[in-house]
Formats: sequence, structure tokens, C-alpha cells
Amino acid sequence: MNDPAGTDVSTETFVTHRNLLFTVAYELLGSAADAEDVLQETWLRWADVDPGTVQDHRAYLVRIATRQALGHLRRLGRRKESYVGPWLPEPLLTSPDVAEDVELADSVSMAMLLVLETLAPVERAVFVLREVFGVAYEEIADAVGKTPAAVRQIAHRARAHVAAQKPRTAVSAAECRGALAAFQEAVETGDLRRLLDVLAPDVVLLTDGGGVVRAALAPVVGADEVARVLCRLHATVSLEPAQVNGHPALIVRRGGELDSVLAVRLDGSLITGLYAVRNPEKLSRMDRETALRR
Repeated sequence: MNDPAGTDVSTETFVTHRNLLFTVAYELLGSAADAEDVLQETWLRWADVDPGTVQDHRAYLVRIATRQALGHLRRLGRRKESYVGPWLPEPLLTSPDVAEDVELADSVSMAMLLVLETLAPVERAVFVLREVFGVAYEEIADAVGKTPAAVRQIAHRARAHVAAQKPRTAVSAAECRGALAAFQEAVETGDLRRLLDVLAPDVVLLTDGGGVVRAALAPVVGADEVARVLCRLHATVSLEPAQVNGHPALIVRRGGELDSVLAVRLDGSLITGLYAVRNPEKLSRMDRETALRR
């Protein structure tokens, strides 16, 4: 029979670290629904552990969550193979404190999550645990089933891979808001020239409808093509600024109803990536803020 006192400690410890564990799982999976499943599985395993026998509760829980997330990541990869059109991470409405933690905001941005998609599962886990959460190499090794020396090599490769794909010019939150406001006004007025002024020549638009709603089945590439697509929206939708994944973004409404979430990637003052999530299954958390923690 479980010790009631031990159960209380287990519950209190899990609740204390819940937002951290969700953030770890979400960064590994890009899916809030799958991250919630990981939390449930982590709790079931933690509930069977005597907390008095664990020296570092946080590290132990992160290790459990990482192992569960890696299993989900491999299954999610198989689902993506049959996904209709581009796959984008599930957007999250986030509170201002997430944006204030620059490293956390950068790590959960739509652009970064797409970069992480190009890593192998273990590489992604090692990068996230080390670079975002500062987990020691020895603890990461336990979580991913590798030696500390192997984890160091994996971390080095993953850092180089991510660095090569990040924007060349850092953009402040104020610059991002300014660029997004100019973009919003251009879309709302259907001003092709103003749109071309804020779009990079090689901008890429990805739309995720998941085969459920209408969306482009392939990336739309180039400022002229993207601008023409966006100019067709001004008479049918309204745009609302919001904090999504720690960064300024736009909520798109059609007839007053949530239609999609539009996130951007900036390099300097120009928009190089546009990510439109339309799949209704990925918009279920846009009615409330999601707490993320490091």
C-alpha cells in the first residue's frame, strides 16, 4: 500500500515541475496533445517511485519525460509521413513572461521548432536538454541511453546544425512587433507594394491544413507569389496581434471565428518565413494561455 505522506510528496513534486515537463515534451514533439500524453505517462511512472529514494526530483522527472517523449517522437515521425501537406508545430498562446525569457522564447518559436524537426530524435533531445534546460551531460546520457562522451559529440553536432539554420541577424522583440504591424497593415489593405517591402525575396509560406481544411499542399516560395496569396485575404479575414510561442504573431479570424494562426520568421527587418496553421485539431489551445517554464 502506498504511503499517504509519500503520495502527497509525489503529487506536490509533480505539480511543482509540471510546466517544466510540459515544456520539455512540447519542445521535443511540437505537439501539445502529445506533450500532455507524455505528462500523463510521466506521472504514472513517478507515482510508483518512493520520492525519498530520489536525490534530485527535477532531474529524475525530466529523465522520465524525455524517455516517454522519445517514444512519442518516433511514432509522430511515422504519422508525419502520411500527413497531408506541410506539417507545422501546434501553436500555443503564451503569456508575456515567456517572451521576457529570451532563451525560452527562442527555443519554442515556430521557426526554431521547425529547425529542430530536421534533427534525429536523440539529437533533438540532447540539444533541447542541454541548450535550453542546462541539463548535465551525465543526466542526458541516462535519459537517452548513451554514454556522456557520446552525448557531448551529439550535442556538438546538433549545435552546429541548428546554428547553420538560424537567421543571420538577431531581431529584438520591438523590431519584430514593428515588422509584424507593417505586415498586418499591408495584408489588411491588400497593398501589394507594401507587402513586397516587408517580404524577403526568397520568403517561404507554409500552410498546415492537415487535409481537414483548405491549404496549399506545397510551400509557396518567393515574395511575388506569397504576396499575391496574401493580398487575396484582405476582404475576407480580420487579423489580431497575439503572443504565440513567445513571439508576436497574428490570429486570423473569418466571420469572427478562429481560422488560423500566422507566425513569422524574421531575418533583420524582412520576413523570411510565414507559418499558417489552419488544421483545427492544432488550434484547440488558442483560447487560453499555456504556461511554459525552463
